[in-house]
Parts: sequence; structure tokens; C-alpha cells
Amino acid sequence: MPHPEFLPIQWKSTYLELLDQRILPGKKEFLKLSTAEETIVAIREMAVRGAPAIAITGVFGLSLGAKSRSGVANPSEIDTLLSSVLESRPTAVNLSYALREAKNRIQGITEWGTIAKIWETYGEEMMKDDLAANKSLGENGVSLFPKDQLEFHIITHCNTGALATAGHGTALGVIRSLRDAGKKVVVYADETRPFLQGSRLTAFEMMEEGIECYIITDGMSGWLMNHRKIDAVIVGCDRVAANGDTANKIGTYNLGIVAREHNVPFYVCATKDSFDLNLKSGEEIPIEMRKESEVTRFDFLKGTDGKYLFPEGKTSPIGARALNPSFDVTKAHLIRNFITEFGCFVPAEISLRLKNV
Repeated sequence: MPHPEFLPIQWKSTYLELLDQRILPGKKEFLKLSTAEETIVAIREMAVRGAPAIAITGVFGLSLGAKSRSGVANPSEIDTLLSSVLESRPTAVNLSYALREAKNRIQGITEWGTIAKIWETYGEEMMKDDLAANKSLGENGVSLFPKDQLEFHIITHCNTGALATAGHGTALGVIRSLRDAGKKVVVYADETRPFLQGSRLTAFEMMEEGIECYIITDGMSGWLMNHRKIDAVIVGCDRVAANGDTANKIGTYNLGIVAREHNVPFYVCATKDSFDLNLKSGEEIPIEMRKESEVTRFDFLKGTDGKYLFPEGKTSPIGARALNPSFDVTKAHLIRNFITEFGCFVPAEISLRLKNV
């Protein structure tokens, strides 16, 4: 179980505290959010990130929005509030599912105070359920690794740990569970440009728990698989289509291709809410495009003194253009197994497995 300060979401009944992940690892600071609008900004600006954490935060944001209102709830006001939260980050399906369920839970309810309490309870349930799902997922992931092998070398991408969830994590949850099973795990964390979730957050979590970790640049995985024995690539995901195509942080697709070339198992960790059977393939998954400045500049990241780490123009010529898709889609044929809280299975089994959960 991670130390409480690792938990990015802390609900305080009348406000929400979020660990500001934009300034990690240099500074551990919580944002105090009292309105839905503040919560939406925190999600959009990635003070909180990771599909499960975004969904939980979104629901607590709804509760804050309801708490700020009184009297009878107008249906159009409710829909506007739900839509504004949904638009904060569109790719991860977890948020969409959570908001749909939030709306279902208040059918026939017309008083804002009651709605606020219902959504607050739902957010607390989500935190409990997500932690339990992550623990089960981690244990299931361990079953894919040889029992008689004592040491595993694993590449991961972005951050999929306690900071991205209600605790334990998905891909990092498997790594934690391997460690808890007595195995030595050596982690190679893609830095994950441009927001550096790997070098800033994954390395931070691994170092805090004493798990051996090396940061690698996003273009280094081919060299690593060619020169060292890599036992697996384990990643999280934001949305999985019915055919197994998987949207995850930009750069995941590259890893899948390189892993296939080197015959390294490529595992995708997903809780049930990450599967979207309404989409036939990854071509239908909406891909969020973020600000060009995140690619051309580093001044969206601040140091421990509150100053920008790099001045404008340090990494690119001033005025240079950039593309910044936040996600890419890994084709199903590149994925060896999905690791979920309800078992491990190949992409072709998605529809069958989802019918039973």
C-alpha cells in the first residue's frame, strides 16, 4: 500500500485535495479545489492524470458543482455540468462511463443537496472499487511470469501507478505485486515525452519504494531490447476498442512494434471500465490534441523554487511548430495479453470475457 502522500485524490467532504503532479518530483503540493470549475481545470491541465484518477476526480467535481447550487435542479443545468466535466479530457473512456453512471444515479432526483450527496457517495465508492480492482489486476499479472524465475526486467511507459489511480496502480501494480511475491524487478521507465510522466512520476514512485529503476528516452527501447534481456513490456491504457485496439499515452504504439520485433511479450493492463465495446476498432477512438508549447518548450514544468525549469526557446527555435497528440492506438495484434482484475486473456476474447463481468 502506498504512503498516503502518494494518493493523488483526497476527498475532504467540502473540498477536494489533489496532489499536483505537474510539479513532481521536485515538490509535493496539494491543490485545494472547491468548485467544479477548478476541478475541470485541474484535469485539463494534468494536475491529476491517469484514466482511473481522472474519472474519480470528475465525479467529485460533479459533487462540488452540485454543492455550490441550491434548490431545484434544472435538467439542462445538470446536463451542462456533466458535459463540461466530460470535455476536460475526452480520450479515456473511464470518465465517460463514470459520468453516465453519475447521471443514472440521480434519475428522478430534483434537489441539488441530495444530488451532491449521491455523487459524493459514488466518488467514494469508485475509490474503494478501483483500489480493489488494481490489487486483483496486479495478482493476475503475476501469473503470466514464470514462478521459478527470480528476477524480471520490465519496460513500462507513462505513469500507471498509485499516482494515476486510487492506489497500487495498473501496470506498476503488476510490478508491485511481483515485488510483493518476492521477485526482484528491474524497471526501465520511458521518460514519456512531452509531459515526462515516466521520468518524473514513475521513477519517483519506484525510487520511493526501493524498486530498481532506470529512466530511458522514448527512442531507446529498441536498443534496450537488442542489448539486454527484457522479460516484458507492461503498459496501462485509456480506452480499448472491441477488437482489442488500445489507446494509451503517445509512444505506446512504438513500444508495441519494437516488442513484437524482439519477441518480447507486450501486456496491456486494463480495468473493466477501460473497455469500450461500442467502438469496433481504434480508428473510432478520439485522440486528444494538446498544446504545441508542451513539445517546443519546457516552461510548463516548474522547479522546486517555483521558477520554470527551462526558458522559452531552450529546446526548440522560437516559433517552431509541433504536433502534440496525447495518445496513440496500439493495434490488437501487437498485444500478447490483457491483464485485468477479472483475469488475463488475448484480444480476441474481449467480448466473451466482458459479458461475464
